[in-house]
Amino acid sequence: MLALELISNAIPPVHTSDSIQKVYDRMVEFRLRHLPIVNEEQFLGLLSEDDLIEETDYTVSIGSLALSLVNPYVLEEQHIYDVIRLFYERQLTVVPVLNTKKEYMGLISINTMNEYFAKLTSVADPGGIIVLEVDNKNNSLAHMSQVVESDNAQVLSSYTRTFSDSTRMEVTLKVNKQDISNITATFLRYGYDIKATFNNTDHNDNSMDRFDSFMNYLNL
Repeated sequence: MLALELISNAIPPVHTSDSIQKVYDRMVEFRLRHLPIVNEEQFLGLLSEDDLIEETDYTVSIGSLALSLVNPYVLEEQHIYDVIRLFYERQLTVVPVLNTKKEYMGLISINTMNEYFAKLTSVADPGGIIVLEVDNKNNSLAHMSQVVESDNAQVLSSYTRTFSDSTRMEVTLKVNKQDISNITATFLRYGYDIKATFNNTDHNDNSMDRFDSFMNYLNL
């Protein structure tokens, strides 16, 4: 997935002629704390609501303010992991996307990023979750997949977590089966340490309602 594929055209950028009030209104409308300032196709920088907090006259234009703008962006062909890194490192609510000529193309909002991450990790799909603890040198996703597939299941998503003070790591697997008892038994036979398992065999436990509520919370 490339940055270009997640651009949202529903959120327009800010122009230097826009008033502070217009900027605030747009931030409230889209639940954002940042907006890019653009002059035609030229990206001038990223405006934060903190840049405007001391201004009292909301009728003045953005271009009349002395702003020390930050300049974070990604290029259209960069991988989505670069976008996630920028969101995390800069604590942004939008990431501007430029083309190879450094012209503004659009932005990726934190809401769009949340939706993509939910799809990437298959959180909305029914299934079980298995958390394994393995040695770093014995981390074989291929073998783990074989164990899951031996029970006619598939790995929907996976991620790892390492620890600076340990040679062991966590591997979390999301599989497309809710009854994972046979899979966990096979992992145990192969000597894997299972830290935790999560599954849902009750189709009426409102899990999707809880997921929707969680995503709405992230979008606030």
